[in-house]
Amino acid sequence: MLREREPGAFVIRDSHSFRGAYGLAMKVASPPPTVHQSKKGDMNNELVRHFLIESSPKGVKLKGCPNEPYFGCLSALVYQHAITPLALPCKLLIPATDLIEDVPDAATTNPLAERLKQGAETSSVFPACNVLYINSVEMESLTGPQAIAKAITETLTAASPSTATVVHFKVSSQGITLTDNQRKLFFRRHYPNNTVTFCDTDPQDRKWNKPDGGPAKLFGFVARKQGSTTDNVSHLFAELDPDQPANAIVNFVSKMIG
Repeated sequence: MLREREPGAFVIRDSHSFRGAYGLAMKVASPPPTVHQSKKGDMNNELVRHFLIESSPKGVKLKGCPNEPYFGCLSALVYQHAITPLALPCKLLIPATDLIEDVPDAATTNPLAERLKQGAETSSVFPACNVLYINSVEMESLTGPQAIAKAITETLTAASPSTATVVHFKVSSQGITLTDNQRKLFFRRHYPNNTVTFCDTDPQDRKWNKPDGGPAKLFGFVARKQGSTTDNVSHLFAELDPDQPANAIVNFVSKMIG
């Protein structure tokens, strides 16, 4: 069914081996280098790769991919990987019609079509997560990794240390939205994509000490100062949940603003 399709075509079925999980089969453009080296002849069978999507109370996630975030539902995972491949070999190709329409016997084993209909509105939304908001530092015209590093240095060496606040961090095609649910510092802030110029983890790999005593990776994004066309502000954060790693957030933000 998939061997004759174009790269990115895929099928998702309930896993028979892992209860509550899903099996993802997808067509890729070329097999892994290890397959090239070990096999000769017809490689068509090697162009269909298989992945396991595990399910937990936190959501669904590609198993064995540490930089992949959890998604709230299967349709959100599918649509996000149709925008950017993340850990997959290529982007998923959302079919205009159900891929298995021409295979009636298999139709009952694939819940994808209905799930996509239910979750179509999530096509451009990253699974939002909670992070620690640390500080915002004005950078004048500085951007890039130097702006992140400088802001972190100023924050960590300040006479009055910053107090971290839990905020809801959501990325979409419209930009980055921060929500302080407890309204300790603010209610909601939105940074349109066209104002965000850079996002990355700390170039010096410094850590933030969380209230529970554990170290957390620092990251941040640089955005235009409101009302200015030249001045920037570095907004700093730290990981709160290791299942929502800073690298995954940074990678996605970078792709959205790229």
